[in-house]
Amino acid sequence: MAKRPRVAGLISEYRRYSHGQNIIDRLMGGYGWENQWHYPELDVVSLYVDQFPESDLSREREQRHPDLHIYPSIAEALTLGGDELAVDGVVLIAEHGDYPLNDKGQMLYPRYDFFQQTVDVFRASGRCVPVFCDKHLSYDFDWAREMVETAKELGFPFMAGSSLPVARRVPSIDLPLGSEVEEVVGIGVGNIDSYDIHALEAMQCLAERRRGGETGVKSVRGLRGDSVWQALDAGAWDPVLFEACLCRSLSLKPADETHRHTYPSREELPGLLERDPVAYQIEYRDGVKATMLLMAGLKQDITAAVRIKSQPDPFSVLFYLGEGHHMQPNFFNPLSHHIENLICKGETPFPVERTLLTTGTAIAGIDSLHQGEQLIGTPHLDISYQVEETSTFRRT
Repeated sequence: MAKRPRVAGLISEYRRYSHGQNIIDRLMGGYGWENQWHYPELDVVSLYVDQFPESDLSREREQRHPDLHIYPSIAEALTLGGDELAVDGVVLIAEHGDYPLNDKGQMLYPRYDFFQQTVDVFRASGRCVPVFCDKHLSYDFDWAREMVETAKELGFPFMAGSSLPVARRVPSIDLPLGSEVEEVVGIGVGNIDSYDIHALEAMQCLAERRRGGETGVKSVRGLRGDSVWQALDAGAWDPVLFEACLCRSLSLKPADETHRHTYPSREELPGLLERDPVAYQIEYRDGVKATMLLMAGLKQDITAAVRIKSQPDPFSVLFYLGEGHHMQPNFFNPLSHHIENLICKGETPFPVERTLLTTGTAIAGIDSLHQGEQLIGTPHLDISYQVEETSTFRRT
């Protein structure tokens, strides 16, 4: 029997509903896949946990799983307390915990620091293994780019990103590869820094399939509050795409709570939101434009729509996450499946450049908001890549 890969989890916080718990629990105990329970063909043998809140579950997991051990440092988690790398894969999840905010509203999660400590062990051991980094790469684009360049320099498979691109869709379709895309609109939930990356990744996994492939982003402008409504009224994005995003939602808030099928009018929209809306207006280097909107409270899901040249109707899709984090977060199943393939087979489902580009776009949007909604030129986002025709989202 072939040796089962051994995995180290580097986790900022391991509590109920955290990304660390949702992903590592699946890699240890299994998850639903292809209409049956799938037991991963790997073993999580070590954890480094940065913070231990009262709701911590990592110590209970250590007691439950005899082969799992929590180590006091990243280096020890990777070497299993020895002198050199002793695992076959690294899962880096620095998404929750008590970390400072900077003046731009970014949570200073230690993803780059975790990554650098991992690479230090790789270099000292003369050996590398596949690495997964949850969500965007860093709050600093130079660090994010360095992470990707380091992975290429050392030659290890590197996967990063959120669950959205690989989740189920309604309908279960993908944008035809090579489509002549003119515009993309996406509507998400939540706030900047945490949920903007989800909506951007949902949009990007469609936009990258356009004719010529991905070319990079030329500029980003962030808008908030009244500026969003003024841009909407001025036709800053295609109103048909905006409506398609709302119509794909399974959770659109009705304008009249006594009648569940009352579509909100333009005048009613502001009163349905829980906070000021946010928009990132994006211009790609090939001229395609995109708008990402966060409209918390209007709906509870993420949708996107695409204008394809010479087609009268837009392409639109719901990125289906089921009941969400606090019910049955099965949208972590496909992400866990791809992490397993990464470690067991060395397969990355999509180029890590996608996450590098969405990381940079999110940072530019936040910078623009911080600078009074100024247009931010992004020559550093000259990031080109191609994707395969085969899609990676879950169909069953």
